Amino acid sequence: MRRIALLGATGSIGRSALDVIARHPERFEVVALSAQNRVDDLLDLCERFRPAQAVIGDAANLPVFEAGLRSRGLQTEALAGSVALDQIAADPGSDTVLAAIVGAAGVSSTLAAARAGKRLLLANKESVVLAGQVLMREAAAHGAKILPIDSEHNAIFQCLPAEGQRRGIRRLILTASGGPFRGRSRESLREVTPEQACSHPNWVMGRKISVDSATLMNKGLEVIEAHHLFGLPGERIEVVVHPQSTIHSLVDYVDGSMLAQLGNPDMRTALAYGLAWPERIDSGVAPLDLCAQARFDFEEPDREAFPCLDLAYAALKAGGTAPAILNAANEVAVAAFLAGSLPFLAIADVINATLSELPTEPADDLAVLLACDDQARRMAREWIKRMRA
Repeated sequence: MRRIALLGATGSIGRSALDVIARHPERFEVVALSAQNRVDDLLDLCERFRPAQAVIGDAANLPVFEAGLRSRGLQTEALAGSVALDQIAADPGSDTVLAAIVGAAGVSSTLAAARAGKRLLLANKESVVLAGQVLMREAAAHGAKILPIDSEHNAIFQCLPAEGQRRGIRRLILTASGGPFRGRSRESLREVTPEQACSHPNWVMGRKISVDSATLMNKGLEVIEAHHLFGLPGERIEVVVHPQSTIHSLVDYVDGSMLAQLGNPDMRTALAYGLAWPERIDSGVAPLDLCAQARFDFEEPDREAFPCLDLAYAALKAGGTAPAILNAANEVAVAAFLAGSLPFLAIADVINATLSELPTEPADDLAVLLACDDQARRMAREWIKRMRA
């Protein structure tokens, strides 16, 4: 019986994970849940899964959350805030932590799980982008097992040989759907709205990651993530647009072999693989109908229309704190776009300006990285103000 702490339970990843978990009550027990501010949703999940602990990220909601637990007769211990998130991530009551909190807010608890030697199901790519060097070092030092849950990195993980036998890899190929604006010129993107950017053609995702998909920054972040997870330099990690989103990524070997992982675009496949690894269990995802699929298309990403991809490669090449600056500036710019205060095309401009202005430092200390993250956010907000002036 695996005991699961699910951080980010009310988001799309969290709900998909709970769907898989509920299909296998004999294998999995939910011992802890968290949400940022969706009190009613978290209460419903507590009533269904009866965890020992639950964390509401926004401490201002704790009294309401505690009252809700009492009114439903639930014995779940209510906690609040980032320190509580770190506590349940490291708590010995769980052996598996699903890190599904969006953005840099998930970094601390992800590191706490790694330092506690947990099986870490990693769906928070920002943890790797911001602090990949620190995370991988801590995981190795404390015996944590990192299982990537992003569909692309999960696909690569499935296509790799056993650890210690990974010679002969020529390159990793990450597939991208192209997002909702695939095929459009840069000029045609000047007036796109948040609603259009969040209308992904294949995947059901949160608003932030949907915008990242629309700018191709999501794929850029995944390149940086793949570098840390699999130990290959950026020049051996490629991106190809595959609009069907059926081939989730590929590994190219020096002998001419290329292995791919295929499946319907449903995150439950990757989650089931991570939850049960090295076994395979039913995820609830329908089998892929190859005849109905009929074709697989591939094309080069349009780097002129979507410059965020090259910004991510440049940050990876610069190294040090540059990926942390990239991630922070992107989070601020995307939030401004979703709030209607920044045009879509200016997202890349804010990121580029922030990267250009802030110096790069070594990235082997979390305190330095967090300070850099804070500085980059302030700088990005300042650039947005200038652009609006």
